[in-house]
Amino acid sequence: MKFPSILAPRRQLFGALALALAALAQPACAQSAGDDVVLQMKQAFQRGDKARLSALLPQARGSALEPWAAYWELKARLQEATPQEVQDFLARYAGTYQEDRLRNDWLLLLGQRRDWDGFAAIHAGFRMRDDLQVRCYATLVEVLKTGVATKAQVDEVRDNWLRQRDADDGCLTAAERLIASRAMSNDDAWKKARLSIEANRPKAAGDAVMLVAPDAMPTFAQVNANAGKFLSGAVVAISRPRKEMVVLALIKTAIADPDMAASLLDGKWGAMLSNEERNWVWGAIGRQAATKLSPSANVYFANVTKDADLSDDMLGWKVRAALRAGQWKDVQTAVLAMSKTAQDDPTWIYWHARALTAIGGEQRRTQARALLEGIAGTRGFYELLALEDLGQRAVVPTRPAPLTPEEKQAARNNPSLARGLYAIAIGLRSEGVREWNYATNLHENGGMGDRELLAAADLACQREVWDRCINTSERTKGAIDVDQRFPMPFRDTVLRKSQDIGLDPAYVYGLIRQESRFIMDARSGVGASGLMQVMPATARWTANKIGMVGFTPSQITDRDTNITIGTSYLKLALDDFDGSMALAAAAYNAGPGRPRNWRNGPVLDAAIWAENVPFTETRDYVKKVLANTTNYAALITGQPQSLKARLGRVGPRDQREPEPNKDLP
Repeated sequence: MKFPSILAPRRQLFGALALALAALAQPACAQSAGDDVVLQMKQAFQRGDKARLSALLPQARGSALEPWAAYWELKARLQEATPQEVQDFLARYAGTYQEDRLRNDWLLLLGQRRDWDGFAAIHAGFRMRDDLQVRCYATLVEVLKTGVATKAQVDEVRDNWLRQRDADDGCLTAAERLIASRAMSNDDAWKKARLSIEANRPKAAGDAVMLVAPDAMPTFAQVNANAGKFLSGAVVAISRPRKEMVVLALIKTAIADPDMAASLLDGKWGAMLSNEERNWVWGAIGRQAATKLSPSANVYFANVTKDADLSDDMLGWKVRAALRAGQWKDVQTAVLAMSKTAQDDPTWIYWHARALTAIGGEQRRTQARALLEGIAGTRGFYELLALEDLGQRAVVPTRPAPLTPEEKQAARNNPSLARGLYAIAIGLRSEGVREWNYATNLHENGGMGDRELLAAADLACQREVWDRCINTSERTKGAIDVDQRFPMPFRDTVLRKSQDIGLDPAYVYGLIRQESRFIMDARSGVGASGLMQVMPATARWTANKIGMVGFTPSQITDRDTNITIGTSYLKLALDDFDGSMALAAAAYNAGPGRPRNWRNGPVLDAAIWAENVPFTETRDYVKKVLANTTNYAALITGQPQSLKARLGRVGPRDQREPEPNKDLP
């Protein structure tokens, strides 16, 4: 099916919308009748009620949030929409987030319909360029046009396909074309299948297998259904597809039981696989053992004969396991085997530098210092550690020059920023955040510079939309406004309640910043509420523990009560974990039971312990809370601060000491 081009001349937004957005630049925004219509349309969109959306849209005309209303109405029926309707929408809302969002949706639909002419006609106007499927479709269109794939195009498709965790049509279709033309190899498909199995994405794994070995699909179904049963059968791994089925089965086995997978690889299967296949499976086994904090991880990784055969994720866990064992040479070799993108991550830059220093030698120490100097600063956990390794401590960065009235006015006049704040104010937080991020993100086609970002962050700070204030300010490259990045709302309450129970207020602020970004009505998917994201059961237990009379769960959303409960629980957790800020932060995020287990083993530098936290969310959480705390301490005290002093060391509990809060929930 072919559609005509839907390119249309750009037009300014109509007068009513322009006037509405001008009104949004004012400090207050009172809810109007039009807002109620928009809220009803959001509910109808969530229900998929096309008739209700179409009936309500005329009432939303002229509303400040009309672009959202129109987007929901057309998006809900996009499958049946005509190209002319799409063209009219793109023209009417030219330059808005909603125009680019619908363009993205339409490009996906055109790609699925294989309408490459229609796709090419409107892709040039696509600004976000952040959808991997669209990027793969776009590359495929270029290849189809020339008939030949360049190395850059092949790399683009391969990288995007491997990054996609879920099954998708865009990158799969592009990969199919490139593999059929031999621009990409079968190895890429097998790698995709392996990564997908490791990520528990069997549909994506099956799609990859189908590209290069359709006859193996019945066997793949057996592997996916019961890997153990498949491996226990009379299987001989001779052909490439058969061997890859064994690899996938061993990976699935390793996820459930790495020791069993190691036994199988050491026994029947090792001799049947190639060196690369064995290395990958040993990497998968080592990774899984490392996430269980098993000393066997280093033994399994030692069976890998070529680190370059492993994925970046496996290599990251090889580094973590080596850190726990103090095997610094393994840290160095694993980091050097990572992709350039991974090596540039401050995490691995820092540990590479530490490894070079530990191995010793003047040349290595010089190289380590250069690596540390390249990341040292106050922007994050490893940046702060690098700063201390260079003999410095965290201080408040020099504030940038004050914003001019013109810079502030430009931010207030930005229609996307205004519309984003307005949406947040009336309860459409998700929509408001997306629109705000669209306006402030640095896109491939340009975006806000540092001064514009500072002005946008200032606008959000003035409106007390703290999450946008912080996140926007964090995007600046050459300037750091610490008051924007580390705001201190409710200062009197936080300082008073923290000091009353002997808790470092910088630690409290560091945790709140990570938990809720100071959003008063924040609510997590598991039911945690308020500034300090307290669970109802935890709140009841804590209220009883501290003698709070007459507490009811509904009080959690009250600001002062939330801070009282949250700080009290944090202090109880800190006492339970011998004053370790890292362990208490892990307990706050993942519950106390897990860090009680995670601390067992060797006594470690807490930075090594934190990097080995098995849960990605909790690992990042601990590091960010401690980095936040260090920066807040510098702000509050005006004195240089040490992250390392807050980290200390982590090891098993002294069994001679009683557990202060054994029933800590």
